[in-house]
Amino acid sequence: MLAAAKYLGAGLACSGLIGAGAGIGLIFSALISSTARNPQVRGQLFSFAILGFALAEATGLFALMIAFLLLYS
Repeated sequence: MLAAAKYLGAGLACSGLIGAGAGIGLIFSALISSTARNPQVRGQLFSFAILGFALAEATGLFALMIAFLLLYS
């Protein structure tokens, strides 16, 4: 019973990875469209996109860390 609860909790915790993937996709699609509109600010937009990518990826890694903590503790 406890093992089933661990697996279920880890699976639910991994649902945060869906949001991280969608967020990263939205960040880079916005980068491409804004670079197409105004190519002169490509460097500044790219640095903002990398910052957004890091924050979105961090939320996914936190969700994965919680899943592993649920499984192996």
